[in-house]
Amino acid sequence: MKKSLFLALCLIAFSSLRLMAETIPATDTRITYVGRTAVQGTDVSFDWTATYFRIAFSGKSLTMKASETKWDATPEKAATRHNYYAVWIDSPTSAEPHRIIEVAGNDTVIELVDPAYLKKSRRAVHEVVVQKRTEGEQGKTTIHEFATDASGKFFPATSLKVRQLEFIGDSYTCGYGVDAPSRTDPFTDETENASRTYASIVSRYFDADYMAIAHSGRGICRNAGSNIPWEVMTDIYQYTIDRDSTTRWSVEQSAFRPDITVIYLGTNDFSSYMMPDYNKFRKGYMRLLSYVKENYGEDHPVLCVSSKSHSTLLNYMRDMVR
Repeated sequence: MKKSLFLALCLIAFSSLRLMAETIPATDTRITYVGRTAVQGTDVSFDWTATYFRIAFSGKSLTMKASETKWDATPEKAATRHNYYAVWIDSPTSAEPHRIIEVAGNDTVIELVDPAYLKKSRRAVHEVVVQKRTEGEQGKTTIHEFATDASGKFFPATSLKVRQLEFIGDSYTCGYGVDAPSRTDPFTDETENASRTYASIVSRYFDADYMAIAHSGRGICRNAGSNIPWEVMTDIYQYTIDRDSTTRWSVEQSAFRPDITVIYLGTNDFSSYMMPDYNKFRKGYMRLLSYVKENYGEDHPVLCVSSKSHSTLLNYMRDMVR
């Protein structure tokens, strides 16, 4: 009787071990993050648009445990904010992901890969890319851990690519409303899509990794519809977390070293029938350039792009660059 009970307990324990998931923390070195991230303990947080990561595994499932932080002061306003992510598996990134997921709540376990796909696939090792579609305004994501089933295992994901690009911009760089059926439709979080922006398209063309430091409505010396120079892109370019001014970015925090920085700003400075003073615009732009050069060196190339929003903007840019 005692022998039978002992064998039964051993079988239960063995079965439990087989059912236990293979788990790794968000900071595991086998994961490749592209974009500005903040590390606290074994957690990784970020909120900048288009931030993405690559993770490789074998097994029958892949889940992520994550939490969401909303920046809005009231629960009612925070409830209107949603963070969406595009997921690609075993393929290059494109404008059309395999699936779209939402990150919400605290310690939420999210299925990243459809188990039906894994059953059909004959690949031994899968690589998954997960990219933030929405910008920092919609909230900050904190990743705690990843897990696969007991038969699975994690592997080193593709490291940073040889070509690396940095983009500094506004809604054009965020993909604000690009998935809306019509340009006159009101904005919703679901219609924002970083993978359809010029930054993403250019990066795919050159097979490059890219970092987007961008926020809709922001300008060089003033933001859309406002003359108050509060948290313009010149300021928030210095932040690790877009919506947190207490986090200061240091280039030493990442191995990412762009071959070129593209600045596509100015549209919001000239919005709402306002035209900024040239000296203020030039001072702000030169300050932003000084931050870029401080990060990557005096010889680092910078491409300054002007939108077609206002002819005076182009004149400002020409004079300023000259």
